[in-house]
Amino acid sequence: MVEYQWWQTGVIYQIYPRSFSDTTGNGIGDLRGIIQKLDYLAQTLGIDAIWLSPFYPSPMADFGYDVEDYCNVHPMFGNLDDFDKLIINAHERDIRVIIDWVPNHSSDQHPWFKESRSSLENPKRDWYVWADPTVGGGAPNNWLSVFGGSAWELDQKTGQYYLHSFLKEQPDLNWRNPEIKRVMFETIRFWLDRGVDGFRVDVAHYIMKDPDLRDNPPSPSGALTFHRPHGEYDSQIHLYDKGHEDVHQVYREFRSLLDGYSKESPRMSVGEIHIFEWQDWVKYYGSPEAGLEFHLPFNFTLLKVPWQAKAVRKAVDELESVLPGWAWPNYVFGNHDEGRLASRFGVEQARVAAILLLTLRGTPTIYYGEEIGMTDVEIPPEDQLDPFGLQVPGWGRDRCRTPMQWNSGRHAGFSDKPDPGLWLPLSEDYRRVNVESENECPGSMLTLYRELILLRKSSLALRQGKYRNVNSVPDDCFVYIREAAEEKYLIALNFSPDRRLINNFGYQEGKIVLSSLLDRTELIDSGELSLRPNEGVVAIINT
Repeated sequence: MVEYQWWQTGVIYQIYPRSFSDTTGNGIGDLRGIIQKLDYLAQTLGIDAIWLSPFYPSPMADFGYDVEDYCNVHPMFGNLDDFDKLIINAHERDIRVIIDWVPNHSSDQHPWFKESRSSLENPKRDWYVWADPTVGGGAPNNWLSVFGGSAWELDQKTGQYYLHSFLKEQPDLNWRNPEIKRVMFETIRFWLDRGVDGFRVDVAHYIMKDPDLRDNPPSPSGALTFHRPHGEYDSQIHLYDKGHEDVHQVYREFRSLLDGYSKESPRMSVGEIHIFEWQDWVKYYGSPEAGLEFHLPFNFTLLKVPWQAKAVRKAVDELESVLPGWAWPNYVFGNHDEGRLASRFGVEQARVAAILLLTLRGTPTIYYGEEIGMTDVEIPPEDQLDPFGLQVPGWGRDRCRTPMQWNSGRHAGFSDKPDPGLWLPLSEDYRRVNVESENECPGSMLTLYRELILLRKSSLALRQGKYRNVNSVPDDCFVYIREAAEEKYLIALNFSPDRRLINNFGYQEGKIVLSSLLDRTELIDSGELSLRPNEGVVAIINT
């Protein structure tokens, strides 16, 4: 019998620490704020693991993804004692803790980089990617930064260029240097020894580049690299500046490191990998023969495809077909880089998306605030903080990082800051869309998420059962069955604003146990199921 681990059967909840709960009154969230909300996560919502976006010391050029110290906590968020208390308090509630790890680049203020750029002879010079100018004095090649312009920055003092795949304040570490692998793996051990249960690896596929630094070819179509516009970056096929085959050896060793800590409690890893060719993406699982890699390479496909039943079904079926039998799927519909579901799909379809996320085979990850239907906050260009939004107008990420809406009081219960000015503004709907109000409303989005998670926990079929799609249904509906042993659930999702009838799902009787509108629990007979506009249902099938 297969033994399933917590990272397979559980529900992961992403927390953006700056925006979850502020206990210091400075308008910015912190670790103590997360500790104070653990009962909400464990008891009200029922999640199994939290993933924390970066909380490390940082100049905040990219809001923490420019790390100045990999083994500490930024004073803005608290200190290591606070982190240890978070681990203890989370584990007491059977909540696992996953943290961000940023291996591709550090901050330019990291002591390693300060030494590296100090001279050509410094022992840490080769800890970062340096290269001589071309004969004409320009950048070493044509590689571009995700955030705009060349990926190379000239250091006037030493006369060489350093590589930065993102901001110039984020120099790329040289993973071809064994010393970098050694010291970076030591940072992993530091957090594992403190009780961390897993790591989300930032831009995991970037760490190994072409050792010959060859030019990228032009993109004839300007295809979107991250499924959203990246300006000049989309003018190239990014063949040589990331994802070199040598990357897989690094992650095989990374997996071995984690497995060495897994005897007492299973540790896990999830990789941020923006690859949409299935055969390339699936390689990041590794293999039992060559060596395992990520437990879960993040599956971003449903962020890319149109929100249409046929497109979503095709993406799910393709994932199921490409996965080896031993690998475990996962789904994510939103995160700190993406617009919120209620803004992308509308509130009714955001409810359908909740059912889809929490009933598909695989591990679901929920972004904070989605469970109450938070929406994007449009921020005037002059007030935007996100460096990507400043580079690509209209695509800033501030809009989906706004403070969590806990109640209808001052600052939505996020902060006791005595004057206006949270780090980002609240949505205007916070007096209606908040945890306190929705927790008391039987038809709310929060109630839907809570009921879905509870149903998932109680069902072997939904946690770990097989998936199979149902054919011969309307084109704007996605219908599938989850089954384990004698338990079978039918999930029927209507992507249409019109009523739809499902009558070819292979069973004559059953019972609706959950509707996205939370107002139906009725028997199914004669093998017919009627779906209202924009409705999703979960039904248990009699066999």
